[in-house]
Amino acid sequence: MPLALGGGVLYILCMANFEELTEDDRRFFQLVSAAGFSNPFSEERDALDRQLAGMTGARQETLLKKAIISIKERIETLEKNGRANLSLYQGADRDHLAKGLLFVQFHRYLQSFDELIQQQLREGDEPCVVPFSGELLALLREVGFKGDEARHYLAFFYQLRRAFYFIDQLVGQSPAMRELRCTLWNNIFTHNVPRYEERLWNRMEDFSTLLIGETGTGKGAAAAAIGRSGYIPFDEKHGRFAESFTRNFISINLSQFPEALIESELFGHRKGSFTGAVDHHQGVLARCVPHGAIFLDEIGDVSAPVQIKLLRVLQERVFSPVGSHELKPFRGRIIAATNRSLAELRRDGNFRDDFYYRLCSDVIRVPPLRQQLAEDPKSLNQLLSYLLERILGNCDSELMTEVCTALLQNLPANYRWPGNVRELEQAVRRVLLNGCYAGDSFAAAGVEENLQSLADAGDMTAQQLLSRYCRQLHKRFGTYEEVARRTELDRRTVKKYIQGG
Repeated sequence: MPLALGGGVLYILCMANFEELTEDDRRFFQLVSAAGFSNPFSEERDALDRQLAGMTGARQETLLKKAIISIKERIETLEKNGRANLSLYQGADRDHLAKGLLFVQFHRYLQSFDELIQQQLREGDEPCVVPFSGELLALLREVGFKGDEARHYLAFFYQLRRAFYFIDQLVGQSPAMRELRCTLWNNIFTHNVPRYEERLWNRMEDFSTLLIGETGTGKGAAAAAIGRSGYIPFDEKHGRFAESFTRNFISINLSQFPEALIESELFGHRKGSFTGAVDHHQGVLARCVPHGAIFLDEIGDVSAPVQIKLLRVLQERVFSPVGSHELKPFRGRIIAATNRSLAELRRDGNFRDDFYYRLCSDVIRVPPLRQQLAEDPKSLNQLLSYLLERILGNCDSELMTEVCTALLQNLPANYRWPGNVRELEQAVRRVLLNGCYAGDSFAAAGVEENLQSLADAGDMTAQQLLSRYCRQLHKRFGTYEEVARRTELDRRTVKKYIQGG
């Protein structure tokens, strides 16, 4: 018999030893896979959970519980027939069953992962021991996951839960906030999670992120949600993850440093490289660990020379400390933010186009508080509850009613919250201290009242008043284009009044 024929017969015999899912089981586990890999903050996930649960109109928590029960029952039926082990399947059937098994185990350990996250937040930069890791790894291996697979899925479970934990802290049910949470999830796992889990989980440092939005909107919290949710390998030998997610995220506000020190803070410096450099200094780029992320806040304030050096970091993944020609590798992900109009900065030559295009793998807008409240007034109660919980450690309905009433009674109608969520947090503290908060007096009075008082004084020309009006609008809305739209002036005229006023 020819060797090729013998090999073909052997292949057919081997194929005959593999189980196949029934068509009904195959469709069911395909649905499980779609649900498990969908964005948990999306409407799509709600619809998939309803299909798995076989019910409509219930709350999301109820749907999820019923879906888990349905999946468990399906797997238990396979177990009774001795067909619930991955080693019995190959190809697509193995993948479909694997997703069902993973779905059940992930949700079985949700509380354990939440407790681990909270413990790690308390303990800081030293990775915590994971007490349930041995049990979970054993369960995964028992149903046919190989050693490396089991460790990978343990790390993936931890990443999924951290991402949900931190993104879910960005509260509010307005369409803008729901969209923000969905966008942040996609930024971490991409819109195609199976592809991420297979091919991109260890390559996300190549995807930089630019957060835009007004001061006080929560860009730092959004950056932290991304930076603390990177994939961290599990070290089975020591029973802990390779890094603490608290150490994985480094934040630096570039506007707080004078121009002469920004490079040193970013890239580090060698001893004697400039006056005052009495020792070697390690910058944030060198402190960033593998799988980590650096948040560069107020990126719109950095000079062109710093932009060029950061561009090299993004393109070549290397940097040199000030006063040194040594090339050091950068192993993390860059997240940047600004409250300034980068379009204007680029147009005026203050922000390099090549730097912008290396930063903008993803551009995420964090909505202002006034937009959230306009879309969903109930968001105020959700935000107050969250802030009171953070300030006091708890929040009862009586206290929330007191704070909410104080704000609504003392603030002008349609107050614009110029300081956004940061202002709201301080408003809560003011109410706790004094029982009232009347808002930012300048913002509450409005541009019109301030201009009226200037006009009443009778010592300003029409051009001076228009200049003042344009500058105040620019301070509020941030762009020449918006000022031009509101004043019905062309952009160049607006710019002239603002810069020359």
